[in-house]
Amino acid sequence: MAEMPYIDSYMAYLQLEKTLSGNTAVSYRFDIQRLAGYLKQNGALDDLQAVTPELLSAYVRLLYDIGFAATSIQRCVSSMKSFFAFAASEGYIGSDPTELLESPKSSKILPSVLSVDEIEMIIAAVDLTRRSGIRDRAIIETLYATGMRVSELCAFSFEQLLDKDGLVRVVGKGSKERIVPIGDSAVYWIGQYEEKERGHISRPYSGSTVFLNFRGRAFSRMGIWKLIQQYADAAGLQKEISPHTFRHSFATHLLEGGADIRTVQEMLGHASIVTTEIYTHVDREYLKEVHRSYHPRCRRPV
Repeated sequence: MAEMPYIDSYMAYLQLEKTLSGNTAVSYRFDIQRLAGYLKQNGALDDLQAVTPELLSAYVRLLYDIGFAATSIQRCVSSMKSFFAFAASEGYIGSDPTELLESPKSSKILPSVLSVDEIEMIIAAVDLTRRSGIRDRAIIETLYATGMRVSELCAFSFEQLLDKDGLVRVVGKGSKERIVPIGDSAVYWIGQYEEKERGHISRPYSGSTVFLNFRGRAFSRMGIWKLIQQYADAAGLQKEISPHTFRHSFATHLLEGGADIRTVQEMLGHASIVTTEIYTHVDREYLKEVHRSYHPRCRRPV
């Protein structure tokens, strides 16, 4: 694991001079150590003078792209500001690269939206003849069909797939559940993946997790992010694209097609409701009808 220079001195500073609680100090250390891994990948860990505001801004954007909540990113930014202010005050670096770094607002900056044609281009970039091509197609289809968060997709299990009903039971933030239509196309590709590929990569410890990496384990958020980047690059798209882009595109395309915003909010899980309460707001057949009527890829491939 990459080690941030001066981390021990910084932790002593937090505990002795800032008198932070133990849990907060541990969180700050975790944030800084995660940043160290990013700096190492970008050749800036051995010389903190090489850390620029642009590099840190790109890191904040990456955290958002791979699904971190705005509140978590705000803490990460606070950790970075605190660390680099300390390093500058101690003379370890000449200037503080975080002075102009802004925390994301609670409302969040919306990611770019893909057009339906761009979605099709990414899907077409998947080579179904290569190893795990069908799995990758199923992942992209599922992201776009359901609007799942990347963390929800990583934890997605076969018990959550109600394929005969055309629905998925998504476990969201705070372990709250919601029912979301998935459509025939995504169900079809999940079935193809289960039938033709999953058995080759599953292990005794794989459990019922739907999407497995080459080691037979659940994907990490970064793993899904890299997969999406791979196919966006292959499709020749010149815009920032992440798993969250598919979630935002899902909602945007439904709304542009005529779906009412309340129903889309239910599908995204923005309302604070548990599974048993969802039926008092929107009937599952109505959810399916909205999805069937307005989602561009609801139908099974022909």
